[in-house]
Amino acid sequence: MSGDTWQQFANLRLMLAAQYASPGKKLHFMGIELGQWTEWNHDAELDWVLRTFPAHEGIRRMLCDLNRLYSTEPALHHADHDSSGFSWIVGDDQTNCVMAWVRQSTTDGEQIVVVCNLTPAPHQHYRIGVPVPGFYSEIFNSDGTWYGGTGVGNQGGVYSTSVPMHGRTQSICITVPPLGVMLFRAIVAQPETAGPSAAVSVDHAIGDDASTTSITGR
Repeated sequence: MSGDTWQQFANLRLMLAAQYASPGKKLHFMGIELGQWTEWNHDAELDWVLRTFPAHEGIRRMLCDLNRLYSTEPALHHADHDSSGFSWIVGDDQTNCVMAWVRQSTTDGEQIVVVCNLTPAPHQHYRIGVPVPGFYSEIFNSDGTWYGGTGVGNQGGVYSTSVPMHGRTQSICITVPPLGVMLFRAIVAQPETAGPSAAVSVDHAIGDDASTTSITGR
């Protein structure tokens, strides 16, 4: 894998997170959660000692969170065998090497926007079209310091605005971390008649620093 040590781990986090955020079932070979340097040896045990190194332990932590997200977020698994569960937002940004798509559930209408940066340079004020108006909670960030990343993110999420982009009437302006993957859950605005009880809850964003909070709606 190209790049220095940090870029190699960031690329591994990027690959794994993008896999979980893409349609289709997931298949991993044993030991990938440790980020082993050597090829797997069937005559020896896994390199468990790697867990004592923060960069390797960060990979394991991230996979734990991805497994939980994959099982609890309907948009990531309900229609991963059908084209109705996926739609492109950005697939042609050759200049910035950014890709974005929407994963959506066909049962409860949940939508998750996925943004991937394939370069080691962060992008400030990057605007992408989104499917519905509302708050986009950053529920996952592979560049979180908890995973060994730089901690570049969006302080829990952003609100959409009525600025057309990528063929959609709503868009969000975000900071995209280097060699990172972010997942944003769309939280549609509640009717005013719903009252305070309909307000969403505040929780920590997965992968972000503990001081950063996000609106999760759960």
